[in-house]
This record gives sequence, C-alpha cells and structure tokens, in this order.
Amino acid sequence: MKKHPLEQWGSMVASKKGRILTLVFWVLLVTALSFAWPQINSIESESGKNLPSTEMSEQAATIIAEQFPNEAGTPLLLVWHRENGLTTDDFGVIQKIYGELTDKPLAHQTLIPPYDQMPTQAIAASASENSTTIVTPVFFEKGLATDVLQESLNALTKTMDEYNVQTKKDLASDVLHVRYSGPVGIATDAVSLFSKADTKLLMATVLLVLVLLIIIYRSPLLAVIPLIVVGLAYGIISPTLGFFADQGWIAKDSQAVSIMTVLLFGAGTDYCLFLISKYREILFEVEDKTTAMKLAVRESGGAILMSALTVVIGLATLSLAHYGAFQRFAVPFSFGVLVMGIAALVVLPAILVLIGRVAFFPFVPRTEAMAQRKGKKQNKPSHKTSHKIGHFVTHKPWIVIVATLLLLGGLTVFVPRIQYTFDLLSSFPEDMPSREGFTLIEENFSPGELAPIQLVIDTKGNDINLQQQLASISYIDSVTDVQIGEKNNHIQLYELTLNINPYAKEALAHIPELKAEVGKMLETEGIKKADQHLWIGGETASQYNTQQITVRDETVIMPTMIALIALLLFIYLRSLTATVYLLATVIISYFSALGAGWLILHHVMGAEAISGAIPLYAFVFLVALGEDYNIFMISEIWKKRKTSDHLTAVEEGVVRTGSVITSAGLILAGTFAVLATLPIQVLVQFGVVTAIGVLLDTFIVRPLLVPAITTILGKYAFWPGALFKKDI
Repeated sequence: MKKHPLEQWGSMVASKKGRILTLVFWVLLVTALSFAWPQINSIESESGKNLPSTEMSEQAATIIAEQFPNEAGTPLLLVWHRENGLTTDDFGVIQKIYGELTDKPLAHQTLIPPYDQMPTQAIAASASENSTTIVTPVFFEKGLATDVLQESLNALTKTMDEYNVQTKKDLASDVLHVRYSGPVGIATDAVSLFSKADTKLLMATVLLVLVLLIIIYRSPLLAVIPLIVVGLAYGIISPTLGFFADQGWIAKDSQAVSIMTVLLFGAGTDYCLFLISKYREILFEVEDKTTAMKLAVRESGGAILMSALTVVIGLATLSLAHYGAFQRFAVPFSFGVLVMGIAALVVLPAILVLIGRVAFFPFVPRTEAMAQRKGKKQNKPSHKTSHKIGHFVTHKPWIVIVATLLLLGGLTVFVPRIQYTFDLLSSFPEDMPSREGFTLIEENFSPGELAPIQLVIDTKGNDINLQQQLASISYIDSVTDVQIGEKNNHIQLYELTLNINPYAKEALAHIPELKAEVGKMLETEGIKKADQHLWIGGETASQYNTQQITVRDETVIMPTMIALIALLLFIYLRSLTATVYLLATVIISYFSALGAGWLILHHVMGAEAISGAIPLYAFVFLVALGEDYNIFMISEIWKKRKTSDHLTAVEEGVVRTGSVITSAGLILAGTFAVLATLPIQVLVQFGVVTAIGVLLDTFIVRPLLVPAITTILGKYAFWPGALFKKDI
C-alpha cells in the first residue's frame, strides 16, 4: 500500500539520519544567510510614497516642484514656547542661537533666515497673538537619511542646552521651551519611535509566549522548543527580507517589520502547537517515537499546510493595494508565514524526535505498556471541559447558534459608529516632541496655517486671477497672492488657509467641494473641461486622496481575499457548504471584533477616532488567522466521520482540538495584545482589534458556532464531499 505523501515526509525528517541532516542543513543555511545578507532591521527604513502618482495631490506636488522650485531644502520647524508669554530675553536667545547657526552651520544645513540680524521687535511681531509661541525654520539638504538628520539635531540640542532652552521639560513650566517639528522633526521622531518599539516588542513577545507555554504545558523544555523553531525560521526570514530590501525589490517598512515579528511568534507557535498536540496524543498509543512522529505529521500536516497557505495567500492580497503602506506589508507577512509553516513541518519534527519523550517532562506521555513497566499510571489527559462543551453544542445546537449570533451581532451594531482619521501625526504619542510642536502651532495660530491648501490651475493663456473669489468661500480664512510658474506662465499657484483644522474630517470633505467650485469659476472664465486643468495639493488634499484610495483598496482586496480562501477551502474540504459557513463565521467575527475594538478604544482608552487603515489590516489578519482554527477543527471532524456517526464526529472534533486551539488562541491574542503596550497609536489600535478578534474566534466561533452549524447541517455539511474519496 502506497504511503500518504505527508507520512513519507514524516518518515524522512523523523528518521535518525534525516533529523540530523535536517537540523544541520537548516542551521548552516541560517548561518550562511546571516553572514552573506543584511538583517532586515539593519536596512534604512524607507519613507516611500503611499499615494500613486496618478492621485490629484501627487500631481499637484509634481507641478509645484517643477514650476515653483524651492531650493531651500527640507524644513525643521523650531517651535519656541513660554507658557506665560515670550520675553525680550527669549527673543534675544533665539537671535543668539541663529547667530551660532550662521557662524557654525549644522551638518547638511542649507539655509536659515537671518534672525540674528533682525531687530527684536521684528521677531516678536511673528509670535502668536497671545505672545506664547513663535515658529522659526532651519533648512536641510533634501533626501538625507534620518540617522544623518538625527546627528544634526543632537548637535542643535547641545546648543540649546548651553542657552538653557528646554527640549524635553514639561511645557507648563515657566521657562523657554523649543520643540523640533515639521518634516525633519517628524521623520526623526518616527524612526526613533519604531527603533525602540522593535526591541521592546520582540522582548515582550518572547517573554509572553514563553510564560504562556509554560503555564499551558507545564513543561519548561517544551515551552522553549517552539521559540527555537520560530527563531530558526526568523534566521532565514530576516536576512532574506534584508536582501530583498537591499536590492530594492521591496521597501523596508518599520511598522510592517514590527507587526511581522508578532505574527511570526503568534502564528508560528500555533503551527508548532498543532503538531505537538497531535504528536503527544499519538505517543500515548505508539511506543516508537519515530513512528509516532510519522503519524503525527500525516494527521496534522495537511491542516498545518492548509492553514499556512491560507494566511500566505490572504496576506499576499495586500499587494493588490494602491496605497503604498498596504503594499509594503504584503511580502514580509506572506514570506514570513510561508517560511514559518515550512519550519513547523521540517525543523520541529526533527527537534521533537531528537529530544524524544523527555521534551514533555515532567508529564511524559507513555503508552499503557510503558507506564506499567515503569510502575506508573498513564497520565493521559481527560479533556473533561472539552467533552462537556462538545456534548452541549451537539445536543443544543440551536441555543448555541442563537446565543452566539446575538452576542456577535450585538457587537457588530457599533461598527457604523466608528470614527476614522487619516492623520499620520495622530498615531504618535501626545508627548512626542514633533507632535507637541504641532499642537502648539494648532493652539496658538490659525488652525489652517498648520497645512495650507495648494491650488494649482492652468489658465490656458487666459487672464485670470481667482484670489478674491477664493477668499469669499465660507471655509477659507485667507488666500495668498497668485504665483506664476517659472517655466510655464499659464500655471498659477494659490495657497489657501482653512478656518478649521486642516486634518479634521470636515476639512477633508471640503476638498471635492473646493474642486467643484474652482471648476465653475474656470468655466465662467471660458475654460472647458475645467476639472482637467486644476489640481489641489497639500496635506488636506493628500489625506482626502488617502481616504478615497483606502476605500478602493478595501473594495478590491476584501472580496479577492474571500474568493481565494474560498477556493482553497473548497479544494481542501471538497465541500461547498462548509466553505460558505466557515467563511461566513470568520467574517461575522471580524465585524464583531471591529465593534468591540471601538468600544474599548473609544469608551475605555479615550480615542476620538481610529486609523483609517485599521479595518483592512484587521480584516486580512482576522479572516486568514481565524480560518486557521476552523481548518484545524473541521479537519478533525472530517476524519472522525469516517469511523463515527455525525454527532460523535462533531463532538470528538471539539474535544480533540479544544485544548490546543484554546492554547494557540491565547498565545496569538496575547502576542497581538503586546502591540497595545507600544506608544504608536495605530499599532495599539490594530493590536486591540486583532486580539479581540482572535479571542472571539477561539472561545465563541470555533468551539461553539462552527460545530453547532455543522451539527444542524448534518450530512449536508459535507456536500458535495460525498462525491469524492478524500483523505484530509
């Protein structure tokens, strides 16, 4: 009789020669890659564009750069502040510091205004109306790496210290403060934040997984083994991604790498637990450890491969996004999970068989004969709780379905109430210097001055000046004089200041209104197809485009992901019915997690809005990872139905997978919850929503809703599987 392919694989990696060769090969590969290629975290983080060049705000930026070139460079905004009002001495300090920057320029400094030569009264005139704040710029060369800019800021901070200007002290104290903001300040703060987050995240994740594994298995050695497997997988993933980034094939995104770390430890540990639990179960029946591993790989390998493939394909759909940040997540996530799935079926079996039963010490699994020879009782787990749950679900399925749908549906009700923001700065901590600087500007100057709207029009040679018409628009506070393009005198630029916060949702809504109004103005001036001859740029327009493109990405990626996973499920299960309800349950779980996440983030943690990227990120992760647990449990039911009646098969499926999926779910939810300890709001929000979704899958959907639906459907749960002879 021909062996099953997975059984053949299990025999190969578990054999005496096979396990040694497997481990030696993997370790040598990790060593070679680590020396040959750079680690992903050593690669400079890209500040890649998020919006395609076809978007209006990007087109406006291109025209402005060409027609209105600014050779000054990239600005650092120095936001000076004294709570009780700036004094004459404070303005004198500002002059002295600018005098030093003139005499001894910072590295890569290109231009500074001559504040050291101005009368004090002239500088004071630029302060806010309440005289507490003034903003002055320092310009640096364009395109500098953030570590180079950080060195210049460190030198500037030393100068500030010499004049007793506070860069970190509480702003409420009555001394002269300065905060570094603007593009340079934000870029350096962001990189510093993520570099600290990576180390903190890795340490917290490893510690959490280790503690949970010890609590769950009460075996110190077994708790370490999955971490070793994840570490060996990461030893291949990190330098390979580093090589991809170094070659320019992918753009390194610090945020993506941070979340990838969590995903690897969470999903990787899950795959290890799936195999470990099956191996442990078989060791109670089979004395030879090599034979036991061969059977364990056959029994669980298909589900592990399918689970990993589901996540890989699900996360790869992010490559279909037009928004740059979504695209930059696709390769690290997909590649990481792919390698992790391979490691779970290559490295883990070799390590477990090499160590043998002692890996489970002090609760060593033994056959009945082995236990008798040692004069001990067989410590086989009873699964009492899982038996009770399985019995209840199969005998009261309608009660379970109604109760779980009421709970999940009740949480879903809150989804339409969620408020979203597309402001990157709001993701950073409130006490981050660059954000404090922006807050001071917002509080002490006209809100619109934070980020003026840039309106570009092509007059087609007509004599047009729209300054007065633009100033009459209700939501416009002021309009600058018209500027004429250097290379094309038909191109005009107006800078418009809004009378509301340019980052607010209301401001974004004004962008299409403004385009329509300006279009009418141009048509009145005789320009046909006016919308093709005007462009709106600036931060508000950029955020509006981000909002629109995010909606586009959601409408493309979500259905595509569902279709691909549905195809995989059908190929694996050969059941159209199961494919439909397994997908439906994780989608319901996703919306419930989104609603529950908003309740916690808004009402408990005080968030006024969540990042507009959260729904898509959460969907991709929760649907892919949630399907993992469904696949593992439904595979067990499919196997049991060949030797048992329907109700027994469902109940045994719940029993056999109950403890391992609960353990895996707790670990996965815990690793995502670690993100909530970071100072980056978008990661906090993503961590909370995803952790809630994993817990709902673990404790509601998988042990209750799915088996209850399977019970109700009876033989139709396998339709048309009965037409196929399939061993999964």
